[in-house]
Amino acid sequence: MFLKIVLVIISLNFITGCIDKDLQAQTLQISEQDYAIGAKRQAAVFRKVTPALKRAFQEKSLSWGAPIFIRAFKEEKVLELWVKHKAKFILFRRYPIAAASGKLGPKLREGDRQVPEGFYFVKPSQMNPQSSYHLAFNIGYPNAYDRAHGRTGSFIMVHGSNVSIGCLAMTDEQIEEIYTLAHSAHQGGQAFFRVHIFPFHLTSAKLAQQSRHPYHSFWKNLQSAYQWFEDKKTPPNVTVKNKHYHFD
Repeated sequence: MFLKIVLVIISLNFITGCIDKDLQAQTLQISEQDYAIGAKRQAAVFRKVTPALKRAFQEKSLSWGAPIFIRAFKEEKVLELWVKHKAKFILFRRYPIAAASGKLGPKLREGDRQVPEGFYFVKPSQMNPQSSYHLAFNIGYPNAYDRAHGRTGSFIMVHGSNVSIGCLAMTDEQIEEIYTLAHSAHQGGQAFFRVHIFPFHLTSAKLAQQSRHPYHSFWKNLQSAYQWFEDKKTPPNVTVKNKHYHFD
């Protein structure tokens, strides 16, 4: 009986996946065969969303291909995308996070379903147009800090869909914009863009409320980078020394 139930669930997931891919292909005005090829899927997404994004850039006096910076807040379920304008970054859009599994606190080990907290960066090689979740990019977990603390895990993504197992799920429509802006920044010469993930807005008042939390000291370390950006509107350079984040 149990085996029959499992097979039914697998069959339903397969059917749902096929339907989703068919709808995604139709939305992009390409065939299912072309949708299955990441490069063609990516190109179709760019054709779909780039004109409106360029108009939005013009309205904000932003240059297409300018560097970007991403911040995400787990408790508020918001991802912010900032774009560089002259010497500082300005907020382009806030996107609601569709799903982020786990609870407040960093990712510790493979399979714990936690979304990481900390400082990551994305190179062109980490962009994945072939994702099972429409489009995705790998944030690069574990970073040097995570490795220094023995944390494990892999393939932590920002991706489409509304299902999360340790990743940030943004919906297909939203990831199309985010991915396109990330790609344009890479094409414009940004070697990598930073992704900062926080448990919540790390104000002093909010941290004071969490003074007894097991991760309070960790969050205090993260707060330095949070406040740096709040004050200067440019993200700090992040290094790891003696198992702590340092910023300059």
